[in-house]
Amino acid sequence: MDIIKQLIAELNLSPSGIGNAIALFNEGATIPFIARYRKESTGSLDEIQLRDILHKYTYYKELDERRAAILESIGDKLTPELRAKIESVLNKTELEDLYLPFKPKRTTRASKAREAGLEPLARWLLECDSASADPAAEAQKYLNPEKGIDSPEKALQGAADILAEEFAEDADAKKWLRSLALEQGIIVSVVRKEFKDQTTKFNMYYDFKEKVCTLPSHRILAMLRGEHEKYLRLALEFPQEAAYNFLETRFVKHKSSATFALVCAAVKDALDRQLSLALETEIRIYLREKAEAEAFVVFGENLRALLLAPPAGQKTVMGIDPGFRTGCKVAVLNDKGAFLEYHTIFPHEPHNKKEAAEETIRGLINKHGVRLIAIGNGTAGRETDLFIKSLLGQIPEALRPVCVMVSEAGASVYSASDVAIAEFPEMDLTVRGAISIARRLQDPLSELVKIDPKAIGVGQYQHDVNQGKLMALLEETVESCVNQVGVNVNLASQELLKYVSGLNRMVAANIVKFRNDKGAFSAREDLKKVSGLGPKMFEQAAGFLRIPEAINPLDNSSVHPERYEFVRSVARALHATVEQLIGNTPVIKSINKNSFVSE
Repeated sequence: MDIIKQLIAELNLSPSGIGNAIALFNEGATIPFIARYRKESTGSLDEIQLRDILHKYTYYKELDERRAAILESIGDKLTPELRAKIESVLNKTELEDLYLPFKPKRTTRASKAREAGLEPLARWLLECDSASADPAAEAQKYLNPEKGIDSPEKALQGAADILAEEFAEDADAKKWLRSLALEQGIIVSVVRKEFKDQTTKFNMYYDFKEKVCTLPSHRILAMLRGEHEKYLRLALEFPQEAAYNFLETRFVKHKSSATFALVCAAVKDALDRQLSLALETEIRIYLREKAEAEAFVVFGENLRALLLAPPAGQKTVMGIDPGFRTGCKVAVLNDKGAFLEYHTIFPHEPHNKKEAAEETIRGLINKHGVRLIAIGNGTAGRETDLFIKSLLGQIPEALRPVCVMVSEAGASVYSASDVAIAEFPEMDLTVRGAISIARRLQDPLSELVKIDPKAIGVGQYQHDVNQGKLMALLEETVESCVNQVGVNVNLASQELLKYVSGLNRMVAANIVKFRNDKGAFSAREDLKKVSGLGPKMFEQAAGFLRIPEAINPLDNSSVHPERYEFVRSVARALHATVEQLIGNTPVIKSINKNSFVSE
């Protein structure tokens, strides 16, 4: 299979762009690196297009590998016609349909009939074109008492079982029925009898029907959850008569034959006993995958919005993790995110120590010059927000901090994580939670990357979808956001650095260790001294790592080191220094780009 040719036809993108993107993937280049620094190779393909190419390329590579294994497995039974079908198929499901008749199986009624020597009888039933033929007399020839075939009726039943299995494994028949079910099938949801008179969150699905082709993803996931939680029963309904008529037309060759009724019975058996069940399973898989694909888009967008929320910046912040009985946990952090002080206050029921709480908050604001207050939006969040805003109204406007509600999703997960323990080994879980809430306001991206993306809370049905695929998608989203923003290599945590293009957890840890042992990085070139960070990894990562204190101002830009000399040549042509060029919009707009285009 020519995968690149197929991708060109499918994605409607330039052949050179797709071919070069795949070549770069095979060399180990990451999507953020290709999207930003290899535009000339790909024709400026963006991250979404590149990810689509990579996913489809991976799919077709796996398809080709499976195709080769199937061709080898079929061996001597492979006909030219079957080979052509296998080599032209573009879908894993249809490939498995073609392989099904040759696939090793557990013992079935048909396999027992074959072992009893009834294959020739099955062929006779199918090919017989005589109205005067005697099926019972023909079946008499195949009696085999040792295999349990001790009567003509049993012989005919065994032969019919063979035919039914063949019909059920016919790839073209399965494809046609699949289309029928997708276009005209209906998903039926009914309540289990034990919940019939009860009110549950699945009430609207107690007696519900909708066509497969119109079901939206949220309804699919809701019904699947209802079935999983044992409230609902789901089933597929499709036009049985149309399905039977198609199968009869396809498999029954001689309608005037004496064997016509027997073959028709085998067709009906194939539909009722095998195809209907297999079809329902396939449609369920299709609906789940369709719903998941749509949900993943929403989850990715939700996570991106959280990660790329505008940071409040370097200001002293008070983080409050609200609570009623256990009180509100209050942590103060300086403008660099370092922990300063912690207290617990009890302004709400059942304690109602409001005056003491006000005194504590007011004292912390005055002592540390708090400019921002971040309040978690969980239990007691609204009440705490009202309490703090009432208190702030008593503080002069010039000294009054800004109060903001922030999402605390995943804060408890972070508090108990190895990352939090390593950061604050002596502190209680509750303190770590308040610190996380404060840091989410200072720099959402840097703080949220420390948490398993699934724990952040990205959508209503995130626990109902394929967790492996969800994790892969969320990891891709985090990687995209981190590299879009860039990372200060002298401040970033190991958890943030591991998402930088080309880096991994081990090298991220080595960067932090090198920084702690040798001091802050003063140039991007110093990164080459880090253990495990070789030339290829440096190429992939360097443009996304920033060094604000660097001597060379380009080390704090998105300009890649491989283009430094080019930038210097532009500056020289404009009779300016690189420092004078950076951020100077009028000068940059005056550049004649054509004068710098080489062969």
